Amino acid sequence: MILLLGTRNMGKIRELKELLADIKGLELLSVAERPFSEVEEDGKTFTDNALLKARAISRQTDLSVLADDAGLVVDALGGEPGIRSARYSGEPVDYNRNNALLLERMRGITDRRARFVIVIALHLTDGREYVREGTLSGRITEAPAGGGGFGYDPLFIPDGYTRTLAQMSLEEKNRISHRRQAIEATKGILAEIIREYP
Repeated sequence: MILLLGTRNMGKIRELKELLADIKGLELLSVAERPFSEVEEDGKTFTDNALLKARAISRQTDLSVLADDAGLVVDALGGEPGIRSARYSGEPVDYNRNNALLLERMRGITDRRARFVIVIALHLTDGREYVREGTLSGRITEAPAGGGGFGYDPLFIPDGYTRTLAQMSLEEKNRISHRRQAIEATKGILAEIIREYP
């Protein structure tokens, strides 16, 4: 089965390839092998946006597509940055600027609870669709720490840990990540679909 990863984010592509590596009979393609154009994410929820991307990229490429929409939800900021996470500080996407803006908005706030939320949408060429979610709870730091990961990883310490996601190895991060939870929930579906192939 050929599956196109519906993201242009190299950090996400690396994580997804690692998480899906153990599925037999699955050939993963990325934007490098099968280019597609940017999809406007104008949905109201993570689910809306994940499905929008999966459907649009599948239409462009005639391939089955796995796409996601993910973001950081901060309780004290009323759920911000939420679905605007990547473009929190405006266009073009700039993670350092996003992190600086988040820290500025969090200045003086003691309730630093937050969670990463992800919705994964699998859109098949026959029109079938599957949606799975994952969450990772934690808290926002006072200052960035670590050089790994991407996005808000330098500001996020998962519950039960003392280091940010950016201070963890990819393997360590992938063991606990919201993306892993959602991918694990998707693996059974992919295995079933692969079994249908002659």
